[in-house]
Amino acid sequence: MREARAFWITAPDDSPAVPAPARGEIRSVTLRPPTGDEVLVRTMYSGVSRGTETLVSSGKVPPDQHAIMRAPFQEGDFPYPVKYGYLNVGIVEAGPPPLVGRAVFCLFPHQTAYVVPRESVVRLPDGVPPRRAVLAGTVETAVNALWDAAPLIGDRVTVIGAGMVGCCVAALLARFPGAEVELVDTNPARKATAEALGVTFATPDTASTGRDLVVHASATQAGLQHSLDLLAPEGTVLELSWYGDRPVTLALGGAFHSGRLTIRSSQVGTVSPARRASRTYADRMALALRLLRDPAFDALITGSSPFEDLPVVLPRLAAGDLPALCHLITYGSE
Repeated sequence: MREARAFWITAPDDSPAVPAPARGEIRSVTLRPPTGDEVLVRTMYSGVSRGTETLVSSGKVPPDQHAIMRAPFQEGDFPYPVKYGYLNVGIVEAGPPPLVGRAVFCLFPHQTAYVVPRESVVRLPDGVPPRRAVLAGTVETAVNALWDAAPLIGDRVTVIGAGMVGCCVAALLARFPGAEVELVDTNPARKATAEALGVTFATPDTASTGRDLVVHASATQAGLQHSLDLLAPEGTVLELSWYGDRPVTLALGGAFHSGRLTIRSSQVGTVSPARRASRTYADRMALALRLLRDPAFDALITGSSPFEDLPVVLPRLAAGDLPALCHLITYGSE
């Protein structure tokens, strides 16, 4: 048997200074030895998915979404206490010989070591460093989104919201031949990120109009409305934001009907219908990891903290006083 430590979100924080984010704590867990079809993984890095995890930590998962929003290896139930997360990279310490000693990605929460079925881990391809590989789950979301959106050569595309998901989408769109890609955010500091990804940057006031496709990832009502306002006739908004329990109101007069505009949702929980007959979840994840050979993605890792600091770090991320795209959690050694 082996001892490990796991991060749990335990309850809302009653402090008046930080009313919404939850308290967290590190708990001990005893791991059983892996069986013949399992692996024991020692975590090297995990990543905080700032948008989803801060909503979870604030208790804002609607009751009718509790089952849908469960992470693959989540323990506990929404709202609290819950062990949640899905961006984990580690080294296989025991299991089938071809995997032992190899770096792998797994959709596992923040925990120092864990035992999972061997099919739940994906070996990192050559050329993808473990730190960058924590982005695999988010790049997978971007892959699925672009399967849904199906942009065309030469399209004029805007991505609204320069968070983790929006930046991953923009990075992939930058590879499309002839595409004119603009990343829009209210934070002018994201201009440097856009430049590192190879796309142009604009604030909402300076964003280009007449767009064939707008991918919305700001998780704000204003951002979704602005997405519609930027479209060319017969253009499409692909909605990637998750709002938790917040209502969203849109003005659907004006050009919405006369321009035959479209709003379409995309969600990574299922493979896009455009590829469902020919791609599996494993295929999609393998593609996401191969795409991470591009060092441009390093611009999305904007800070790091040791695992022991997670009970302090997650409330700070949720409160907004620790700005980040992907905040890396480190586990002592590689």
